[in-house]
Amino acid sequence: MAKDTNAKKGKEVAPKKKGGIAKYFRDLKSELKKVVWPSRKQVVNNTGVVLVTMTALGLFLAGVDLGLGQLLDLVLKIGS
Repeated sequence: MAKDTNAKKGKEVAPKKKGGIAKYFRDLKSELKKVVWPSRKQVVNNTGVVLVTMTALGLFLAGVDLGLGQLLDLVLKIGS
């Protein structure tokens, strides 16, 4: 009638992982060697694209905000 107390509680004991923190950093170093880093030219180009896109989007949203603000002013003036 003796049963395993861990099985009775529904908990499984996971096997202990070997290597720990040292293995983690060895694996990290190995993975970083596989990364294909962009060239300086690609980084500069992509940064330019992001800045132009954000500027255009900012101007668009500023225009929408200005237009809706003026529309709201017009509606409030009609109401008073």
